[in-house]
Amino acid sequence: MYKKNYMSILKSLFNTNAAPKKDVTTNVHWIPITDISQLDILAETSKTETVLVFKHSTRCGISKMVIRQFEKSFHAFEEKVTVYYLDLLNYRSISDEIAIKFQVFHQSPQLLVLKNGGVVADASHYSILELSY
Repeated sequence: MYKKNYMSILKSLFNTNAAPKKDVTTNVHWIPITDISQLDILAETSKTETVLVFKHSTRCGISKMVIRQFEKSFHAFEEKVTVYYLDLLNYRSISDEIAIKFQVFHQSPQLLVLKNGGVVADASHYSILELSY
């Protein structure tokens, strides 16, 4: 019985197949990035509205804390931006392509702000919570 409960807890902690769960206190409508072709779409979208890309490591404690805080504070910005989510453990090659396409050094967690087809600001770790867009 203990082994089964322990394994269940570990599975829930290290589940890397899902986007962050939508918290009832947030209005973040995550759009998962699962294919490199989406990078062209988000660049094009950024020509008419602000686009955020949140690069998240599901096994990192700092990343988990930052994404929770980001979700809690997001309500103030819900009308202004489209938010994409990248699971770094499952899609590291897409993160590498983001670094090349948008000329930003890879970090985790990381938030990129795109406008007019390019990155206008980026932050990592706790600095994400201070980034304005």
